[in-house]
Amino acid sequence: MLNIVGKRKIWFSFSAILVIASIVVLFLYGLKPGIDFTGGSLIEVSFTNERPGLAEMQAVFENRDFGNVRVQPTEDRGYILKMRFINEEEHQNILSSLRSEFEVINDDSKTEQLEAGKENKQTIDESTSTEAVSENRVLEERVETIGPAISAHLKERSFKAAIAVVFAIIFYIAYAFRKVSKPVKSWKYGVTAIVALLHDVLITVGIFALLGRYLGVEVDIPFVVATLTILGYSVNDTIVVFDRVRENLIKLGYEDFEGVINKGVNETLVRSFNTSITTLLVLGALFFFGGETIHYFSLALIIGILFGTYSSIFLASPLLVVWQKLGKR
Repeated sequence: MLNIVGKRKIWFSFSAILVIASIVVLFLYGLKPGIDFTGGSLIEVSFTNERPGLAEMQAVFENRDFGNVRVQPTEDRGYILKMRFINEEEHQNILSSLRSEFEVINDDSKTEQLEAGKENKQTIDESTSTEAVSENRVLEERVETIGPAISAHLKERSFKAAIAVVFAIIFYIAYAFRKVSKPVKSWKYGVTAIVALLHDVLITVGIFALLGRYLGVEVDIPFVVATLTILGYSVNDTIVVFDRVRENLIKLGYEDFEGVINKGVNETLVRSFNTSITTLLVLGALFFFGGETIHYFSLALIIGILFGTYSSIFLASPLLVVWQKLGKR
């Protein structure tokens, strides 16, 4: 049996270093907000014949200074492009790049129709049926400024909801563990789960602050969703370990509290690792093959689940022993 609880000072020191480093990085650099937080520009384009694949459209904006460009298919032949605020020169450069990459015009005399844009779209569509199938033109349907999807009011409501959820977790765990309120009060199990939860989220956010500083990675709604998923995963994994501890306390008593905690952690060790590994295999596939749109969403989940597994085993359970020793003083 591994003496995980007995070596808690090592785990506490490691976690403290990571959490403090994450807080410092957040204070110095902060997160780089995406268009969901700041707003930006929207361009809708359509193709007269056949639109290119999603990966081809995304490739146009790789290594370009437009931030995290969202490419969203619309209707049968169009795309909506969402990006940071752009000026008119950048707007024209984007259209030029798209036309240079995808546009095929068989009859040069019809270039004027392209400039007419949306007004002559019907004429172009009618002529397409009589022209070679290879002809394909890029038409701009609209360009406009969009506001942030996450407003200040929504941020405030989300913060209040998060606080309410934290207290709900503490109260629920206090009630569920009421039969093992010695030598550690049942509500302390809930507080310990919240500490592990904050540990996982802070480290994930700190890593993304570094990525934003040096690689220009932006945080957006998918990142928020990933963070909420990490919260749920972290609490779930911690509760599984605590539940085994509760069963052992009922069967073995609490005279050797540290030994009972260590036994519970070891009994759930394989289960925790197996669950995490299978989850990480899926996330790894999404990270490498899922495309640019979910690349950093997958990365956030990978980081969060790695540290969520670590905290439920090496942080949360040893913290219960610290609660117990403090209660003796």
